Amino acid sequence: MSRYAVSDRRRFLELALAGLATFARPRLAQAQTAVTPAANRTVHDAHSVSSPVAIEVRARPLPTFDLRDRSRLRFGSLEYRSGLVLTSSFPGFGGLSGIRLDAKGERFVAISDQGSWFTGRIVYSGRQMVGLAEVEAAPLLGPDGRPILDRGWYDSESIAMDGDQVYIGLERVNQVLRYDFSKGFTRARSEIVPLPPAAKRLPNNKGLEALVFVPKDLPLAGTLIAISERGLDANGNLISFLVGGPTPGQFSVRRTEDFDVSDAVLLPAGDLLVLERKFSLLSGVGIRIRRLRLADIAPGALVDGPTIFAVDLGQEIDNMEGIDAHVTPEGDTVLTMISDDNFSIIQRTLLLQFTLVE
Repeated sequence: MSRYAVSDRRRFLELALAGLATFARPRLAQAQTAVTPAANRTVHDAHSVSSPVAIEVRARPLPTFDLRDRSRLRFGSLEYRSGLVLTSSFPGFGGLSGIRLDAKGERFVAISDQGSWFTGRIVYSGRQMVGLAEVEAAPLLGPDGRPILDRGWYDSESIAMDGDQVYIGLERVNQVLRYDFSKGFTRARSEIVPLPPAAKRLPNNKGLEALVFVPKDLPLAGTLIAISERGLDANGNLISFLVGGPTPGQFSVRRTEDFDVSDAVLLPAGDLLVLERKFSLLSGVGIRIRRLRLADIAPGALVDGPTIFAVDLGQEIDNMEGIDAHVTPEGDTVLTMISDDNFSIIQRTLLLQFTLVE
C-alpha cells in the first residue's frame, strides 16, 4: 500500500470512527433504553442472538501490522505475532467487546455488546493464528432464564473469569452479572453482583467498561476490579471500584490525553494492563496500553503507569475493545486483542496477537 493510500485510509477512518463515537452511540442509547419488552425491540436487535447456534467465521490473515513499514514488528513493549480479519454471514456476529482465553490461548469466550456469547477455538499454524473453529453464539441469560435484552440490559462490555465463575459488566445499566459455567456453560442463568452505590451513578454510556478478577497469591486476591470508560471524579480521573475482596472501595485511574478505557487484563506477575482508545477529529484515532502496578491499587488511591504500546491508523487497528493474556510453553507472554466493529460496514472485527517483551 502506498503512503498516499495509507493517508487516505487514515483520513476516512478518522472521520468515520469519530463520527460513530460522537453521534451513533448516543442515538443508539436512546433507542435501546426506550424499550424493554421483546416484542418492541428496535432495529439494532437484528444483531442479537435469541438461542444457541453454531456459526461459521471466516478469517483472513494480516501478515503485517504496520501499513507504513511492513517489515516492522516491534511496537513499544509489544512484538507483532499475527492477526486475522474475522467475518461471518451470521447477522449476530460482531460488536465484540471482551475476550478471555484458556491457559493455552486456544479456547475463547467472547461477548458482544448486543448481549451475546461467542465461544470457540483459535486455530494455529505454529505460533500464528490462521482461523477459528467450533464457534457458537448464544444469548446471555438473566436471572429468570430469559435473554438479558428482554430486560433492556444492553451493552455487555466487559468480562472477567475466576475458574467457572464469569463476570459480565453491563455499561448501559452499570451492573455486573455473575455466571456459573459449571451449571450449563453459556446456558447458565446469571446472578446480579452487588455494587457500590457510586457505580450506579456513572454517566450513561460511559460506565463500567473493564473487569478483572484478582486470583489467589496476588495483592487484592478475591477482588473484582471494575474500571469505568469515562466516569470522571472531581479531578477528571477515571472512577474505578474494588468489589469484594479484602479491601472493597473506590479508587481512580489517571486519565491523560483524552484516552478512554476499553478493557484491562492482569498479567501473571501481577501488573494490570489497561487498554485505552481515543477518537478525535483534531488528534485522530489512537490505541494504547498502560501498565499499572497492582500493589498501587487501594481504596482512595490514584494510580498511573507508563504507556507500553501506542499506535494509530498507520497500523492495522480498529475499535480495539478487548484484551487478554496467556503464557506459551516457551514462556512468552502473549497479548490477544479484539475489536468491536459496531456492526458497521466501514469497520472490521480484528483479532491480533503480540508478544510482550519485558
